[in-house]
Amino acid sequence: MSTQLTGRQKCAVVLISLGSELSSRVLKHFREDEIEDLTLEIAGLRRIEPEVKNEVLNEFYELCLAQNYISVGGIDYAKEMLEKALGPTRAQDILNKLTSSLQVRPFDFARKTDPSQLANFIQNEHPQTIALVLSYLNPEQAGMILSSLAPADQVEVAKRIATMDRATPEVLKEVEHVLEKRLSSFVMQDFTLAGGIDAAVAILNRVDRGTEKTIMEALEEDNPELAEEIKKRMFVFEDIVTLDDRSIQRVLKDVDMRDLALALKTASQEVTNRIFKNISSRAREMIKEDMSLMGPVRLRDVEEAQQKIVNCIRQLDESGEIVIARGGEDEIIV
Repeated sequence: MSTQLTGRQKCAVVLISLGSELSSRVLKHFREDEIEDLTLEIAGLRRIEPEVKNEVLNEFYELCLAQNYISVGGIDYAKEMLEKALGPTRAQDILNKLTSSLQVRPFDFARKTDPSQLANFIQNEHPQTIALVLSYLNPEQAGMILSSLAPADQVEVAKRIATMDRATPEVLKEVEHVLEKRLSSFVMQDFTLAGGIDAAVAILNRVDRGTEKTIMEALEEDNPELAEEIKKRMFVFEDIVTLDDRSIQRVLKDVDMRDLALALKTASQEVTNRIFKNISSRAREMIKEDMSLMGPVRLRDVEEAQQKIVNCIRQLDESGEIVIARGGEDEIIV
């Protein structure tokens, strides 16, 4: 029965049941090593008994149901709803399976709060406290709140988000306790990652240009290395698909075709299609030929070629020749 299957085998059963099209979309969210492991499991499952398949799918459904309840109202709410639907014993079994791997993110209640209300509530807090809260919000919410702060606070908070590493449960509990009096309550477990450069970039990508410029200019003076690291991640090669065709054509005028061929070696099909769409058929065939002739290349060389193109995009954006559309901006690009 399904109890004799490992978690990986159960996952393989679910993917097989979904069919090739849906499974391929699901697998995109896994790491490369996980995809390899699951592919091996799928290949090794010669035959799945109908009753085993039904048990696995039912278990999968119950776990999804539990996680949905948790995301809506927390663990206590999930327990109450599952007990009503499945009975106390089954509900506890499901929650036990989840709690070994489940990490409920801090400030879950804050993510359900209107950003403008939350901004009013935390704007007078210490920059480190604001940075901690924003690190756990969705980037869109955090970007709105960061934009609403005074310019000096914007810089300080962004810097603290980027340099933050880990927050202890004690600190998180203390900050949450202040907020829970007005918003909600939350129980913390274990050490949790907070902030970091990726969090700062995700938030800065969603603030308005004025806020971004103020923060980056101040960071360049205060901490040039940090500013450069953030700038490197503000627009990545795969983000080319967010540019309009005219902008892509303008960028390609300044790009060496050898660099472009090298950059496309690891590019997604979506990026490759957008690039090929905006060059002549002759140039397209030349690049394809270059890619086939160059053979195996070092990943570092590919990344350097991609970074050259990204730097070109940034320069054109700064000069106003193209526009990089960012989340959080209410502007019409013409």
